[in-house]
Amino acid sequence: MSYTVTLKSSGKTFQAKPSQTILEAAADAGITIPYGCRSGMCGSCKGKLVSGDVMLEDYQESALTEQEKSDGLILCCKALATESITIDIRESEEEVIKSKVTPVRVESLEKLNQDVIKMMLKLPGDESLKFKAGQYIEFIMPDNSRRAFSLANPPHEDFLELHLRLIEGGKFTQFVFNEMKEKSIHRIDAPIGQFYLRESEKPIIFVAGGTGFAPVKSVIEDMIFNNINRPIFLYRGVGKFEDLYMHDLSLEWSNTIDEFTYIPVSQNQSSNSDQLRIGLVHEAVLEDFKCLNNVQVYCCGAPGLVQIAFESFVVKGLPEDEFFADAFTFAPEKN
Repeated sequence: MSYTVTLKSSGKTFQAKPSQTILEAAADAGITIPYGCRSGMCGSCKGKLVSGDVMLEDYQESALTEQEKSDGLILCCKALATESITIDIRESEEEVIKSKVTPVRVESLEKLNQDVIKMMLKLPGDESLKFKAGQYIEFIMPDNSRRAFSLANPPHEDFLELHLRLIEGGKFTQFVFNEMKEKSIHRIDAPIGQFYLRESEKPIIFVAGGTGFAPVKSVIEDMIFNNINRPIFLYRGVGKFEDLYMHDLSLEWSNTIDEFTYIPVSQNQSSNSDQLRIGLVHEAVLEDFKCLNNVQVYCCGAPGLVQIAFESFVVKGLPEDEFFADAFTFAPEKN
């Protein structure tokens, strides 16, 4: 059984299974509608339900208020059709790159600090992955479960670079740190996601929490490669200075790229605190900018960071459609 979803603006239709969100069904049909976190937190995939009915799964009220829900608005990343529906939502005109499953070989594993490891992957033969800087891949596990990790390399490089943080109780990251071997073969599904640079002349504020630096690195290095010159403010949030991996690379960008400002922020004091702002990374942005009405924000990190950044930045004047996000959720270990 499936239901027909009709897009009011274009008249396009696609089928949605009862178990699929509207966003997932659209992606399967090769139709791109806006989204950000895919976790019901940012509101990027908000649309109006013109006819029919849906069931909304767990989401943050900051992304969809009760009043908006009463007005017929839905979040496509959390809406399951219960009958055929028509929705009013703009389609993305960006090129759609269909993801595909492919084998990869682990070329190298390198610890960047105590709990972050850099993994380099190679595709078969001379194949390369076509993707947009900032997108992510999914590792397909033997039990067909999946683990998502952002690509840290720009598209023009041959190897795929991932930054993996060791998660307490995390089955996959424990395996990577303790058992995974170089030259081993695995399967991935890629590319996925809409965390990529949009055309604009506005200044960019990157907010990266922990390994949320990975997709930001991909985007910045792609901008450098393609001579895209826009004012950049890179805010990196960590728990302590020792968590700030690839700090020298960020400093290098700041020293060599015009109109590039680097602001590392630590929640806690340490012996190296003189090199950092102390506090929460989103609050550092709020302290530095009186108004955010003329910037784009690209935010990547834990769901809590993405949510509070979106809420507080919109209050400070950021247009909702100028906030682009990837939220990292962590799968608990299976028994």
